[in-house]
Amino acid sequence: MANPSTFAEMYTLKKSLGQHFLHDENICKKIVAALQQRPIQQLLEVGPGGGALTKYLLEIPAIDFKAVEVDQDKVDYLLQHYPVLKTQLIHKDFLQLSAPFEGPFTVVGNFPYNISSPILFHLLEWRDQLQSVVGMFQKEVAQRVAALHGSKTYGVISVLIQAFFEVEYLFDVAEGSFTPPPKVKSGVIRLIPRTSTLSMKSEKAFKLLVKTAFNQRRKTLRNACKSLFTPEVLSDSIFLKRAEQLSVEDFAALSFKMQ
Repeated sequence: MANPSTFAEMYTLKKSLGQHFLHDENICKKIVAALQQRPIQQLLEVGPGGGALTKYLLEIPAIDFKAVEVDQDKVDYLLQHYPVLKTQLIHKDFLQLSAPFEGPFTVVGNFPYNISSPILFHLLEWRDQLQSVVGMFQKEVAQRVAALHGSKTYGVISVLIQAFFEVEYLFDVAEGSFTPPPKVKSGVIRLIPRTSTLSMKSEKAFKLLVKTAFNQRRKTLRNACKSLFTPEVLSDSIFLKRAEQLSVEDFAALSFKMQ
């Protein structure tokens, strides 16, 4: 394992960017191993930072690799220590990045915790090209994304991500694996596109239904979503349930009944 104290000499950590850099080699290897369980032709690393994962990703044979990093200090550091990245490193905000490849690609990253949801929703925009995503998030966020209906952690982000991806919670990562140690545990999840497309009235209608239902999650759907359905439709017994009791498929089917 790398000595965490050496990281202070490498670059300045920026709280505004939610930077906590991974230094645990065993965790790096576990992430790369999980990544390689699925086919990879083209790979994008998000937020390579000091290159903890990058050095292993560059060793994966016969792939087209790119990395996107917003912080100029980290770009300079990476180019100094990994000159091969000169034509592969994109200096840009991930949230402003267009799909970096033509055709299918894979995404991996130790994602900044302060923009977890925007990152996930940006990945959704690329879903037609994504083969898989292996990402580290704050544990609470990772658990919410992977949560099944009926659990207290199941919510808007669970439904909106699972409508398009199968989610697998892979493993926990302790605070001591990072420099500086975050105040929370982390979790690594894998997203794989659903094998069958979920039928819904429209993506816009589906999102509106899900957000409206969970906005007042303690209320029954009949009360929380009464503005979206006719009184006749609201008489169905499913509206006696609360949002967390509906599966992703239930929400999709219900979207067809919206006004």
